[in-house]
Amino acid sequence: MAHHRWVDVLSEQITESVARRFITGDHVTVGRFEVKRGGVVPAHSHANEQVSIVLEGVIRFRIDGIDTIVKAGEVMQIPGHAVHEVEALEDTLVVDVFSPVRQDWIDKTDSYFKK
Repeated sequence: MAHHRWVDVLSEQITESVARRFITGDHVTVGRFEVKRGGVVPAHSHANEQVSIVLEGVIRFRIDGIDTIVKAGEVMQIPGHAVHEVEALEDTLVVDVFSPVRQDWIDKTDSYFKK
C-alpha cells in the first residue's frame, strides 16, 4: 500500500504548455497533466489502454481522425494502439489512467513530444 499527494510528486515540464506528474503501480500508471490553453499533446499511439478524466477545463481529443470535445466532469476511453492527440481549448487539468504501466515514461523514452 502507498499513499501519494500530487503536490509531492515531481512535476515534469514536458513542453512550455504541458506539465506531467505520475505514479506507477504494478499494473497501472496514473498521470496528472496540467495543459495550458493551446497546449498540444502530439499524435502518438501506445499499447496501453487509456482512460482520461477531465477535472477542469476543456480539451479536444482527435482519435483515429475523429474529434471529440471533452469537458470537466467527462471521461474519454482510448483503446490501446489508437492514434490520438490532444489540444487544450482552455487551461485544463486531466488525470489519465493507463494499463499496463507506461514503461516509456519510467524509462524516459516517450519521444512523441519531441516531434
